[in-house]
Amino acid sequence: MKIKIYTADYCGYCKKAKALLESKKIPFEEVDITEDDAKREWLVKTTGRKTVPQIFIDEKPIGGFDDLANMDKAGKLNL
Repeated sequence: MKIKIYTADYCGYCKKAKALLESKKIPFEEVDITEDDAKREWLVKTTGRKTVPQIFIDEKPIGGFDDLANMDKAGKLNL
């Protein structure tokens, strides 16, 4: 499972998503888009969402923190 998480430095849910992944010892790549307007624009076009975090698993967007937490509750993050 390859996870990439797009974040912003002011985002509390980004911190929660990273903490969840770290607590499960799941490696992830973080892309900080705080000051990257082009990357943020690409993210909106790709996901249809303007909020962060935006999380991709195996290059497919799964949503934000709530979606990640729901996956965890369903046991879908267990390695």
